[in-house]
Amino acid sequence: MKFHVKVQKNTIFPVLLLLLYTNLFPMDRVDIIKQPIIHELEAFRELFISSLKSDNPLLDNVLSYIKNRSGKMMRPILVMLIAKTYGIIDDSVRHVALSLELLHTASLVHDDVVDESSERRGQQSVNAVYNNKLSVLVGDYILATCLKHASLTGNIKLVELVSNLGQELSLGEVIQLANLSNKQFSEDDYFNVIRRKTAALFTAAAECGAVAVGASEKDAKSAAAFGEMLGIAFQIKDDIFDYYDDDAIGKPTGNDMAEGKLTLPAIYVLNKMNDKALNDVALRIRGMEATKDEISSFVETVKKEGGIEYAEKVMRDYRDKALSVLPEYMPQDIRDALTAYIDYVIDRKK
Repeated sequence: MKFHVKVQKNTIFPVLLLLLYTNLFPMDRVDIIKQPIIHELEAFRELFISSLKSDNPLLDNVLSYIKNRSGKMMRPILVMLIAKTYGIIDDSVRHVALSLELLHTASLVHDDVVDESSERRGQQSVNAVYNNKLSVLVGDYILATCLKHASLTGNIKLVELVSNLGQELSLGEVIQLANLSNKQFSEDDYFNVIRRKTAALFTAAAECGAVAVGASEKDAKSAAAFGEMLGIAFQIKDDIFDYYDDDAIGKPTGNDMAEGKLTLPAIYVLNKMNDKALNDVALRIRGMEATKDEISSFVETVKKEGGIEYAEKVMRDYRDKALSVLPEYMPQDIRDALTAYIDYVIDRKK
């Protein structure tokens, strides 16, 4: 006896095919992060590209180089994910997301000049390809463009948040510079700097996303808290990279220490051991007087004494705290995206 199963055309087979494809090729974290805003993100990219153009050939050449180096747009993605939680992504959301991304871009261009960096995440920095003077001027141009797009939101609260962010980023750099003469190794001082230098960007991105769509003050503050803890985790991960030599990361081992920066892994070990000889090396590092051999030996001591493990634990604690402040009524696809977002941040390789 033969059995014949009639399959309705264009129904079961495509579904089975989709299920098979999903199992064979599951979405990676970046796909999950982008999924709720995939169409809005494409519109944003077009706006970003169009914002960095000039009739001046030299300026346009530098801007094109910067556009080609642009990353995964993680901060604009955060703006849009939070905005979509509480409302609809409109021009106001896109312009404030662009404003924050341009402010971030300008700050990186300026930072590379200040730090005399020749690379950023494996690519030549703007000042390495061109020169310091042109880099500063182009950074200023991008900053002015940032303010223009902040004004195009038509929302004075968003303009205020972007302006405050600019102040926080600059203050963070000044505090970090002042810490070079600090003879204490304080975690409080460390977190004070990274809240302003790195976490402030994520804080502003999340809060702007909520404010742009008219979310309540309580929801905006909750979004800001999520952004801050996400940003702190992001910076701790960056600081851990300094203990490993990897071309993909874009900086050699001990690069931060060569610039006088002592981060969480080192601060933990210095306070744990309270060893005078090690403290003296740390102060030489802060004074940018340490030799390469001293920095190399210091790095190995920090790794041996559990500095990396401690920093990773703190980073994951911030990950859990960040997820705990998300509202219960958040759409599941956005919750999944934000969970994938912070997991991507702490598990990334560069």
